[in-house]
Amino acid sequence: MSDRIDAHFVAVGKYHDIDFARLEVLKLLADHPRVRTTVACDYSDIERLNQCSMLITYTCDFMPSEEEAVAIKAWLDNGGKWLALHGTNSILKFTDDGVDAPDDRPDVMEMLGTQFKAHPPIGQFNVEVVNKDHELTRGIEDFVIEDELYLTNTTADIDTLMVTRFEGKAEGFVEEDWPETVVPILYTRDIGKGRIVYNILGHCRGHYDLPGMQDFYPVPERCSWNYPVYYDLLRRGIAWAMREGE
Repeated sequence: MSDRIDAHFVAVGKYHDIDFARLEVLKLLADHPRVRTTVACDYSDIERLNQCSMLITYTCDFMPSEEEAVAIKAWLDNGGKWLALHGTNSILKFTDDGVDAPDDRPDVMEMLGTQFKAHPPIGQFNVEVVNKDHELTRGIEDFVIEDELYLTNTTADIDTLMVTRFEGKAEGFVEEDWPETVVPILYTRDIGKGRIVYNILGHCRGHYDLPGMQDFYPVPERCSWNYPVYYDLLRRGIAWAMREGE
C-alpha cells in the first residue's frame, strides 16, 4: 500500500515576496519524500485539491471564487487539512479614507475563522503560548518576534494556541484606532471532518513587490522568516497535515 501524501500549495498575492515564501515552504515539504506537491497561483484546480489531503496557502488580497469556496468547504467537510499562512484571510481596498478590509466574502472568512482588518508598522511583539499541551506548541515557550502584525476580527469559533496583545494605531487603515486587543497568532478551526490551522505570522517583501507603488523597495523584509521558531511552527504544521485522521 502506498504511503504517498498529496499536497496542493496555492501561493499568490500582492505586496509580498511570494516567490520567497513559496520556495521556503517547498523546501520544508521536500524534507518529506512521500509528499508530492502541486503548486498553483489560484484556487481553480478543485479536481487536484480533491486528490489531496493537504492544502497550504500563502496569499494576500486573493480570494477563491464563490464556487471554489463551496468546493473547498466540501473538501474540508470530508477530512481535508488546510495550513493557512499570513495573508490568506485578507481583502484590501484602497479608499480616500485609507486602506479598507471590506466584508465582501463572509463565506470565506467564516470558513477561515478570522478576517484581516489592519496592521501597524513592522515591529517586535510578544507571542504568548496559551495552549502549551498541543502538538503544534508543545515545548515552545513564549517568544518575541518581529513581523507585520495582522490585526483581525474573529468570524467563527476557533481554538487559539498563541496570541499577542496590541493597543495603538494602524496608520493608513480605515480601522486605525485599536483599543487593547487580544490577537490570535496561531489557531485551529474544525470544519466537518477536516481542520484548518492558521498561522498569521510570516510577512516578507522583496525589492520588486510593490509595482506601480514603489518600483524598487530598498530594504527587503523577512520578518518571522529570520527566526528559527517560525520554521519550527511551519514544520509542525506540515507534520500535522501529513498525519491521517488527526
